[in-house]
Amino acid sequence: MLELSLLQKIAIGIVPILLAVTVHEAAHGYVANAFGDPTAKRAGRLTLNPIRHIDWLGTIVVPLLMYLFTQFVFGWAKPVPINAARLRNPRRDMFLVAAAGPGVNVLMAIGWALIAALALKGIDSGWMLAEPLALMGQVGIFINLILAVFNLLPILPLDGGRMLVAVLPVAWGDRLSRLEPWGLPIVVVLLISGVLADILVPIMGTLLNWFNALIHVF
Repeated sequence: MLELSLLQKIAIGIVPILLAVTVHEAAHGYVANAFGDPTAKRAGRLTLNPIRHIDWLGTIVVPLLMYLFTQFVFGWAKPVPINAARLRNPRRDMFLVAAAGPGVNVLMAIGWALIAALALKGIDSGWMLAEPLALMGQVGIFINLILAVFNLLPILPLDGGRMLVAVLPVAWGDRLSRLEPWGLPIVVVLLISGVLADILVPIMGTLLNWFNALIHVF
């Protein structure tokens, strides 16, 4: 495959990145609504329109720059508003609402793997769009897996932190919840210190190997 220009990299990466963060956030809202909390619906967040979910800095600029210049992708979207008190079974349902985001990212990674597999077959037959789609599929797999794994870290306000609060005894969950204002600084320290990479790189390496095998199964 040819070396890509900056604009080509952006064109290939923008769709998978937007879909990954948009569907991730929408999934939280859809599941919360299904379990009795219409807050996200009333806020107009039960939509796949990326404009309603994106944070221009966290969803576009930061992930694209990291995708272009590093081996790690980090970003964020506008959080979907959830009112746990409106959920029919707040602890169980909050766990499922939080799990919906990473869960849908894994499903999208599988979908991108199928697209990549079909595109790779198209390269052999000379299909003009096969190579860009294969590259887009690879980006889609990577961005969705990194979002799923990153968000499953047991740190608030990440989904993994919310899932942990939901399964801990109430008193322990309350103590953990008090640490939420420190969540982003903790993530930044882990990122700068290299600890985050030490955690994520081995997991991502294993998952990417699995998905590479999956592409060849398709």
